[in-house]
Amino acid sequence: MAAPIDTVADDDALYVLTAVLLTPAQFPGVLGDDYPAACAALALEPYAEGYGLVLGQDGGGARWTVVVEDVSLVAVAIAAWDCGMDYDLSPDDRSVVCALPGWPLPVAVAAPGVAAPHDPLPDPEAEGAEPEPLTPPDTESWGPAQRRMGADEIAHQWTAWREQIDDETAFADPPGVDGTGGEDAREPAPGAEPASASGPGSGPGAEHGAEPVPEPDPHLDAPDPHPEVEVQGEADIETEAGDERDDDAATGPVTDSPSGVHPGVRRALAQAHDYIDAPPPPGRVRSSFATGEARMLRADGPGWSLVARTDDIAFILLDEEPGEVLPVGRGSELPGLLKALDALAVRPA
Repeated sequence: MAAPIDTVADDDALYVLTAVLLTPAQFPGVLGDDYPAACAALALEPYAEGYGLVLGQDGGGARWTVVVEDVSLVAVAIAAWDCGMDYDLSPDDRSVVCALPGWPLPVAVAAPGVAAPHDPLPDPEAEGAEPEPLTPPDTESWGPAQRRMGADEIAHQWTAWREQIDDETAFADPPGVDGTGGEDAREPAPGAEPASASGPGSGPGAEHGAEPVPEPDPHLDAPDPHPEVEVQGEADIETEAGDERDDDAATGPVTDSPSGVHPGVRRALAQAHDYIDAPPPPGRVRSSFATGEARMLRADGPGWSLVARTDDIAFILLDEEPGEVLPVGRGSELPGLLKALDALAVRPA
């Protein structure tokens, strides 16, 4: 799969390792909350047609991200790799927008017969300031990039995460979609320890940030967004009936939320509801294929990420709760919110 293409500086061949799409409907969440923000992270104009990002190494082993306009070609390559097929991704030089040093995502493989991956050396003949090499985010810390990476991983591994939630005991009614909580809003019960959301798969290259696929891309590392990511509920909360639930496995600051719902969850759902009346930038809400007639939703906002199936529950990740995944039951109002978000979401072509 490490096929050379002549696209990087000094006419050196690029050995292609993997590729991802950067379009309004599909982009690596690590780059930003929406498509314009993701483009800005790479100093690109947010064209509606989008881009393909080809990640590889030059003959000396240096890491390069080649941005191309031929989105269809990159999409075909990703689809072939997803199916376990070989595909020689060789974009035409005329479609190349630019070559950026480094990789914005971790890549789990290297080109055979070349030096270990490393940042390119500065070009002594370059005029003006050169861009800093792209680097993946530090997975040992927690912040917006890691939060979005975690949400992307849950979307890719929905079944594994969903199986940890017992519908009989995991939820009471979720807060109202306006974030007020309502009289029926109660805390979700503690969840189980999650399955790993990281680790290489066994098939050829695939894209992160696209619609759910059976296995992750072995050429892209799928780092655990936090060393101890947990599916969490809320503990030590007095319900309307006056009883108290106590479980040492559950954590979360909820003392300032009379309904027992995490205040960050209330805020995220309220802001997501606001998108219905004031549509956000392209890509802030994305809809991709899921099994049956359902859709997989990804939405982001200031300090929060949401992952949901339109026929099921939602998971919310918060900047203020490092490594925690907070489930939200369907209740009476979540289905309507998810349906409305799906109606305004950007979808793959």
